[in-house]
Amino acid sequence: TVENLLLPENLETLQTILGCHVVAAEAFSADIIGMIEAEGGMYPVETIGGCTLQAAVADGVVTLTDENGTVANVTIADVDQSNGVIHVIDAVLLPAM
Repeated sequence: TVENLLLPENLETLQTILGCHVVAAEAFSADIIGMIEAEGGMYPVETIGGCTLQAAVADGVVTLTDENGTVANVTIADVDQSNGVIHVIDAVLLPAM
């Protein structure tokens, strides 16, 4: 799959998939958990790739569910970088298929 996505004719698809992992906001885990709780347990997250992820908290772990039902767990939170905050996840999230 990766080799296929790296072909020049698949550049747009690769960009969309990568964009589904980026949010145009600087949000630390405490803020994210607060938003989830304020919305009653599920918070929609719009990505720059046009995907809507559903954020939730289960047993103290933030999860993200893509439009296909794939669930990713945040395994490392709050990696503060000069260009934003990174939250490491354990799955690849995809646009609706």
